[in-house]
Amino acid sequence: MTEQDGPVVVKIGGARAVEPEGALADIAALVDEGTDVAVVHGGSTAVDDALEQMGMEPEYVETPSGVVGRFTDAETMDVFKMAMAGLVNTDLVTGLQEQGVDAVGLSGVDGQLFYGPRKSAVRVVEDGKKKIRRGDHSGKIEAVNGDLLETLLADGYTPVASPPMLADDGVAVNTDADRTSAAVAGELGGTLVSLTDVEGVYRDPDDPSTLIERVETPEQYDELTDAAEGFMGRKVMAATEALEAGAQRVVVASANADSPVRSAVDGGGTHVLPGALAAQSEQ
Repeated sequence: MTEQDGPVVVKIGGARAVEPEGALADIAALVDEGTDVAVVHGGSTAVDDALEQMGMEPEYVETPSGVVGRFTDAETMDVFKMAMAGLVNTDLVTGLQEQGVDAVGLSGVDGQLFYGPRKSAVRVVEDGKKKIRRGDHSGKIEAVNGDLLETLLADGYTPVASPPMLADDGVAVNTDADRTSAAVAGELGGTLVSLTDVEGVYRDPDDPSTLIERVETPEQYDELTDAAEGFMGRKVMAATEALEAGAQRVVVASANADSPVRSAVDGGGTHVLPGALAAQSEQ
């Protein structure tokens, strides 16, 4: 890592297949070497498990653009807060503390870390028809409290942050963790390492040998967006938002690799660089 790369923002995915232990040990080694690291995490599996334990069925909806996301009604929002900011965040902070890292857990509500407008209604596609669903508790981050994160980093702490965010009507609401990590990386001007359960973005989703290793031209970016399907489409959207907001680069890589953060920074996974968005910037 160089100073030009800025802090490392590590997004730890919430899928069941993601094992965070290797990432936590790797983060501890980087922090020990003097690298500033901020952690953003998801927790979709933990939220689904908590809902099912309470006899509630997780609900996902598809938008007209094909993006699939959680529909968060009032009861689901209460469970979301318990699982995400309670269970998952506490476990990750505890894991880092065991590795000797002064980790500090934060939800997006703390210090208005993540703030923006609430979306109480969402456009969805059900049975092939476009509809408007009301009662959703979700929002879009428009501001990150960078002063809070930079103060913690300057004092030697490693922030570990997650949704919910604070909406402009004063309530906690759900927001996508990948896009949250993008907002943090953009605010800090750092490198976003997005860890998931595959090695990166594949040209053929079923063939790991087709890994896209580097994206630094508009033509390569078009290939990336064409290849990204399902949940990977959300990660590419987050990568785009991170670079547009000022991140130095974005890496999508496996959380289950040896030394996953360091190997990602050193060239593993799919690297997306600002030059990939050059054509969009000129428009």
